[in-house]
Amino acid sequence: MLSFRKAALLAAFILTVVYFLHSSTSTLSIPTEASPNSPTDTPAKLKQDYDSTTPKTTAISESSVARPYPPPRQASNKKQTAQQQPLTEVVTKNLRDELAYQFEYDKAGKFPAYIWQTWKTTPAQGGFEDNFRPAEASWTELHPGFIHEVVTDNEALYLLKHLYASVPEVIEAYEALPMPVMKADFFRYLILLARGGIYTDIDTTAIRSTTDWIPEEVPRSTIGLVVGIEADPDRVDWKDWYSRRIQFCQWTIQAKSGHPVLRDVVATITEDTLRMKKKGTLKAKKMEKSIVEFTGPAVWTDAIFSYLNNPTYFKMTDGKNITWETFTGIETAKKVGDVVILPITSFSPGVQQMGAKEPDDPMAFVKHDFEGERF
Repeated sequence: MLSFRKAALLAAFILTVVYFLHSSTSTLSIPTEASPNSPTDTPAKLKQDYDSTTPKTTAISESSVARPYPPPRQASNKKQTAQQQPLTEVVTKNLRDELAYQFEYDKAGKFPAYIWQTWKTTPAQGGFEDNFRPAEASWTELHPGFIHEVVTDNEALYLLKHLYASVPEVIEAYEALPMPVMKADFFRYLILLARGGIYTDIDTTAIRSTTDWIPEEVPRSTIGLVVGIEADPDRVDWKDWYSRRIQFCQWTIQAKSGHPVLRDVVATITEDTLRMKKKGTLKAKKMEKSIVEFTGPAVWTDAIFSYLNNPTYFKMTDGKNITWETFTGIETAKKVGDVVILPITSFSPGVQQMGAKEPDDPMAFVKHDFEGERF
């Protein structure tokens, strides 16, 4: 006869056996569709299941079986399209958009403390002309904290290749220009677009520091470009002498990198150059345009006026365009948007015409000697 203790142990054993038998029967009642752990799920089958946009329907919930791979994802075609950008759109991106992306314009930033000049040789080389030395030194003397670079014609290409490596059509255009003077013109726009600061011709003399160029009451955080008037001809035959009624000089320019005017002039010259190259008219003696119109003060002046009249940047509240009449005869600096226009005296003192005053005038900042010809 069993004691009470033995009977209790026997009953517990019997209940345990019954429980395990019942659990085994329940597991075996799963539908016969292959389990994810089954040998029938080959690597190819698993990949097909993972890539499928429609999950398989089974009698078992996903959570009841641990998968050896992520569950199938139901992807929306619309969402996938939004995440991917076709390669053709990247390749055909507008040149101006590409330049804007590569060289961002920060109007509120400071003017970079660079002085850029370019010539056949540097002051440290023996071939540098003695008559240029006092003019070149004047920029360093009046701007003691600035980095002053005289870039040779040979060095310019390597510098530009570094700065514009991501915009190869610009380099192609620069190399294709058939005359040194055109490359010198193009270089000033390119270096200011990429790095900002002051560009000034090798035959210019600094009369006053750049700190005096902008009126004290004008915050420099609201200015991105400073230019001077080269010509303001008040004569009926002005077209015989100048390309524009008001012509802005480009022998001295101060700018913050990425300024839209620089972007526009770089894009215009690049597009014109490559078009003429393809057409076979990019030759020194077979040009469609004069140097002044192609790379000089005419295209520079047009870019400035185009910017000042662009509704993307300016709201014309009175409905009037900015024209030569806006600037003719000015004797002090005039601010339009983020551009400061200086009177003819500022960068052309002593020319004894068009209202220009002498180099000792308070508004005289830079003197141009017109000796640095490079044809």
